[in-house]
Amino acid sequence: MKSPILNEVGAIFIPVKNIEKARDWYCEMLGLPVEGEVQFGHIYVLPMEGPNIVLDSKIYSEEKVFQVPMFHFNTEDIEAAYTYMKEKGVELTSAIEHQHYFTYKDPDGNHLMVCKC
Repeated sequence: MKSPILNEVGAIFIPVKNIEKARDWYCEMLGLPVEGEVQFGHIYVLPMEGPNIVLDSKIYSEEKVFQVPMFHFNTEDIEAAYTYMKEKGVELTSAIEHQHYFTYKDPDGNHLMVCKC
C-alpha cells in the first residue's frame, strides 16, 4: 500500500510564552512585516518560504523549549547574519562554526540555528 503521508514538512511549532512579543521578535529578526492575526488566541503563523513556522503560546512551558536546534534558518552570508544578530542583542550561544553555522536563543530560551545554504 502506498503511504498517504507525504514526505514533506508542513509546519514547525515553536513554544513561546507571549504570542504577540514572539510574533514581533521573529518578524523583526526575519525582516518580515507583521501580517495576519493571532489565531485562536495562541497561534501565529510566520509568512515563510518553505515550511511554515507556527509560534504557539498554548504549548509553552520552560520544560518544552528547544534544548537543541530543531531546524535552522538559511542564510547566504553567515558572517553578515552573525553580525546582524549580535547587533540586535540576540543571545548567541556559539561563534560561527566551520564557517557554516551558529546557534542562538530566542527570548523564550528556544535554541535555534542559522546555517549557510
